[in-house]
Amino acid sequence: MNDAIIKQNILAADIGGTNSRFAHFQIDQNGSLELMDVKWLATNKADSFGQLLEQLRLSDAPFLVEEADIAVIAVAGPVEHGAYSAPPYISWDIDLTRAESKKVFRQAYLVNDFVAQAYASASDVGKSARVILAGKKVADGTIGVIGAGTALGMSVLVSIPGYGFLALPSEGGHTYFPFISQREIAFQEFYQEKSGQKHITGNLVVSGRGLKYIHWFLTGEELEPQQVAARFTPESETLAWAAKFYGRVCRDFALEALALGGLYIAGGVAARNPDILTHANFRDEFLDSPTMGHLLAEIPVFLIDNQDSGLWGAAFYGRQILQKS
Repeated sequence: MNDAIIKQNILAADIGGTNSRFAHFQIDQNGSLELMDVKWLATNKADSFGQLLEQLRLSDAPFLVEEADIAVIAVAGPVEHGAYSAPPYISWDIDLTRAESKKVFRQAYLVNDFVAQAYASASDVGKSARVILAGKKVADGTIGVIGAGTALGMSVLVSIPGYGFLALPSEGGHTYFPFISQREIAFQEFYQEKSGQKHITGNLVVSGRGLKYIHWFLTGEELEPQQVAARFTPESETLAWAAKFYGRVCRDFALEALALGGLYIAGGVAARNPDILTHANFRDEFLDSPTMGHLLAEIPVFLIDNQDSGLWGAAFYGRQILQKS
C-alpha cells in the first residue's frame, strides 16, 4: 500500500443534543482504522455549527479540521440531501453547502447519528460489543441498531456484495409508544398531564427523560434521570418498568427490520445503565410475541457500550468512501 493511502486522515464527528465529539482517525498500511485523538465539546455552548468548529480549533485538540481527507459528521436528526439537518434537540442547523463549510472541508458528508451507529456495528467497536441475549447470527443478515440517549435512535445496516455496507436511516423514535395495560395507560395519561406533551413517543419513554417520568409516576418523587438511575436496585420497580419498555421497543424494531444479523443497542441510557438490559423484564418482553417468539429467540442482542461508537461509525463510512474513490 502506498504512502498516500497510509497518510489518509478522517475527521469524524458525532453532534448530539448534549455533547459533540470529534475524532481524528488514520488509515494504517493494512487499511484498518486507527483512532488518534478525541475531543468532546458541549453542544449548547455553541450558537451555530460554525462556532462549534471554531471552538474545536481553539481547543487543545491536536488535529486540524482542514487537514482531513474526508470529514463525516453524524448528527442527531434527519438529514436532507446528505448535506443539511435541522436537529430537533439542537437550536441551530448544519448546512454543508454553505460557503464557510466548503472552505473548511476538502470533502464532507452529513449522516444521521444512528446511521453512524449502524456503521459502528460493523467496525471494531461492534466486534467487541457485549452479548446481552445469545442467538444465531445470520451471516450477511440485516442488522438493526437502536438506542436511547437524549432521544431514541434507530437504523438498519445491510451488506451489499461488491460494495460494502449501506446504512438506512429512520426516525422511528418519533412514533407512538405502545402502552398495553390499564396501569401503563394511566402512566401515559400522567406523562401527558405532567409534561404537557400530547404525543407520547418512544423518544419520551425510553430516553433519559423517560426514567424521570416512570419514577415520578411509580413513587411520587420528581427526580432527574441521573438521580433515578443512582437508585436502581434489583428490586426497583422503576428499573423493572424501564427494562420492560426498553425490551418492547427493541422487540418491535427487531421484527420491523427483521434483524437476523443481530440487534445492536447503543446510546447513553443503556451504556450507563446496563442493568436495564440484563433485567429479566428486558428478555421477557423482547421474546414476548405469540407469532414470532421463535424467531426472536434466534436474534442475538448486543450492547455497544463504547462512548465513541458514533465516531467509529462515521470513520468507518468515511473509509468506505475513500476506498471506493
